[in-house]
Amino acid sequence: MDAITGMLVPFIAIGAIFYFLLFRPEQAKRKKHQNMLENLSKGDEIVTNGGLHGKILGLSNDKNTILIVVGELNNQEVKVQISRSAVAFLKKGGELIEGE
Repeated sequence: MDAITGMLVPFIAIGAIFYFLLFRPEQAKRKKHQNMLENLSKGDEIVTNGGLHGKILGLSNDKNTILIVVGELNNQEVKVQISRSAVAFLKKGGELIEGE
């Protein structure tokens, strides 16, 4: 019985190390990002996964798409409709903030 316990202890220790160094931080990061996506509102400045920088003009009723303005061309706003899941960062004061 002692031999089996002696062999299991290193595996349990490795499992605990993996949990605290890999899985737990990733879960916290994912939860923080999801919270940021749920709390987006009109007027927020964002950056998409594709690198578009823009300002939110409106959110759809089903909350899955966002209309953003990304610039101006010939004195007209360039508007793009994106999926909410495509938002990577929120911008505040010119700095990128990954989920608050």
